[in-house]
Amino acid sequence: MRVGPGEPQVEHWKVVQLGELIERILGASSPGNQGPRVIAVDGRSGGGKSTLASQLHRNLAHSTVIHTDDVAWHHSYFGWSELLIEGVLRPVGAQQPVNYRPPAWESRGRQGAIVVEAGCEVLIIEGVGASRREVWPWVTASIWIQSDMDEAERRGIARDGGTEEARRFWMDWMREENEFLAQQEPWSRATAIVNGTPDLAYDAEHEVVVAV
Repeated sequence: MRVGPGEPQVEHWKVVQLGELIERILGASSPGNQGPRVIAVDGRSGGGKSTLASQLHRNLAHSTVIHTDDVAWHHSYFGWSELLIEGVLRPVGAQQPVNYRPPAWESRGRQGAIVVEAGCEVLIIEGVGASRREVWPWVTASIWIQSDMDEAERRGIARDGGTEEARRFWMDWMREENEFLAQQEPWSRATAIVNGTPDLAYDAEHEVVVAV
């Protein structure tokens, strides 16, 4: 696996049931007077963050997934931490429901809102920088998705249409992403590391590949 600058070189991986990963990251923690538990699913673009966030959502009752791409939409690649904190994390921590429309949603007429309903017990935040230092006081646990950079690039460009324009955007984005991750080192705060591009056989519905 070719990993990015500064990322840990994991030598041993193993296949575990998704429930084992959930137990590892949440342990005995439970929702209480401090509001929902918050799981940050972080990793490089194209690495499998959305897939894992969806798996967690399906297996955690009363959970909600929000995407940092929605918070950052037409705002900034990575200068969105205050929007996430003030628009989502602070009210969620105060056990208030969220119906948040970031500034660019208003100015550009995007419909809908980022919603966290009352009764949410687990909030899953997915995206590059989901476990960044600025939001760490609100995070219960974080997962770093380790991925092969070549495979992540292939996936990302294909996801965006596979065109030359998509490739140029990817290269622009990666320059920003590499600098941001080098400063943040989110893997150093991870409760667990999951392989987003594994070469081990596993059941993608019910299992994950984790660092030993």
